[in-house]
Amino acid sequence: MLLDSVLRSYQSPTRMVHAIGAIKALGEEVKALGVRRPLLVTDQGIVKAGLLDEALTPLRAAGLDPVSFAQVRANPAIALVDEGARLYQRERCDGLIGLGGGSSIDTAKGIGVVAVHGGSIVQYEWGKSPIHSRIPPLIAVPTTAGTGSEVTLWAVITDPERKIKFNVGGTPNIAAHVALVDPALSVNLPAAVTAGTGMDALTHAIECFTMAYHQPFTDAVALLGMEYCASWLRIAFSQAHNLEARYHMSLGAMLAGLAYGTDSAGAAHAMSQSAGGVHDAPHGALTGRLLAPVMEYNYAGEPERFARIARAIGEDVHGLSTWKAAERAVEAVYRLTEDVEIPSLEELGFSEGEIPMLAEKAEADSQTIGNPRDVDAGNYRKIYARAFEAGRRRGQAAHPDGRLASTPEASRVAQ
Repeated sequence: MLLDSVLRSYQSPTRMVHAIGAIKALGEEVKALGVRRPLLVTDQGIVKAGLLDEALTPLRAAGLDPVSFAQVRANPAIALVDEGARLYQRERCDGLIGLGGGSSIDTAKGIGVVAVHGGSIVQYEWGKSPIHSRIPPLIAVPTTAGTGSEVTLWAVITDPERKIKFNVGGTPNIAAHVALVDPALSVNLPAAVTAGTGMDALTHAIECFTMAYHQPFTDAVALLGMEYCASWLRIAFSQAHNLEARYHMSLGAMLAGLAYGTDSAGAAHAMSQSAGGVHDAPHGALTGRLLAPVMEYNYAGEPERFARIARAIGEDVHGLSTWKAAERAVEAVYRLTEDVEIPSLEELGFSEGEIPMLAEKAEADSQTIGNPRDVDAGNYRKIYARAFEAGRRRGQAAHPDGRLASTPEASRVAQ
């Protein structure tokens, strides 16, 4: 590694609390922040699963007067965030709870930004109006093991008119004050949601370990995060009520979220985030389908780091060259993608005729900048072609002897 004089920093203002059954401490954690009337931001799936009631019980037992906003949808849009901010102000709330997956937590962050700064959340797209003040006290309670939004400095919001997703944040002012992680809240997740969110967490860890802005702290948490995800995702997918698997996946997602810091990710997130504005596909599944093809393209840029990934995710690379070990990391992720039944891009609503448009959108995404290998629209077209091809083969993306699939797309994507 070449040493340089680029000033790097890492800051996390979020207090992390975790345990099986941690939800019981929610009321006391909220009170400790001086909040008396929190707006609890969640979705109807959480309501139907009984988790909203599970959160309201300790809040009311602590003498608090919570207000519920259970209108969150996947890939939350500008209007939803602005509606939540109006309710926050109308009900004279003094704090926030984000209960659910990344969409609920991101919505809560966005509501906090608008409640303090005014206007609409679209004004605070990264690079536009600055977020100059801290959002109201926020406790993030994840019910999936995926985005790591409970500890990141970002929220991702959808703009339906432009058909894009945009980032809000990159500053400690948007971070949750407390991340309350209770792995028991994820035991009833459907297998498909477990798979998609778990692959999203793994992608955070891998991309943040290989991105141009990596540094020692983010390297450390990324490596342990990917180790947890690679070791436990298949079990969590296969055994919904396996608490040990849920525990390690929850902490793996949190560690992978910490790997973000204030920085970027890479091509897989540039692709999935921009494509998610075109079709309303689940972010985790979309990211998971793209991860291995992106790794197949990227490993030539950082072979030593990809070889280290192979060891972290359990591959036996003893006696292998750096290049062969790096390839093992790619092959392992292709296998994992199929083992947890991540849908193909066609099943997620995309067509190969959209590749040129999707590639242009990916190139314009800011996360392209941090990718470990130079990538432009032409390269993105190759990666998308490989992702479509791998999805069609479902379970045959690697040969039985472990070599990368020998297809025209496979050979071109690494060039």
